[in-house]
Amino acid sequence: EVQLVESGGGLVQAGGSLRLSCAASTFTFDDYAIGWFRQAPGKGREGVSCIRIRDASTYATDSVKGRFTISSDNAKNTVYLQMNSLKPEDTAVYYCAADRVCRTNSSGSYYLGIFGSWGQGTQVTVSS
Repeated sequence: EVQLVESGGGLVQAGGSLRLSCAASTFTFDDYAIGWFRQAPGKGREGVSCIRIRDASTYATDSVKGRFTISSDNAKNTVYLQMNSLKPEDTAVYYCAADRVCRTNSSGSYYLGIFGSWGQGTQVTVSS
């Protein structure tokens, strides 16, 4: 099972930027799809963005398109989520996740398969 460690969360004003990092401990980084979920207080976990390492294909939920960019540094086994133009509604705990592919359901929402792995989460707070 791959181990994931997130970093980069914090407090930022609306309109600001943050970059989250997810470091994966695996010898087969290319075999994975790494993504980000978030969970706001009192809400369910939402799939935000995902990147398939082997071909760098990506997914992003509509609410972050044009603001968030996912990328990978394969030499460092690390995936980044660059978050720009942050809004108070982006406030949540952000979780890194690993799977073999970026899975989407019939509604087009990103989800993690049953054999996926989770990181411990990092808090992102956007003040108005």
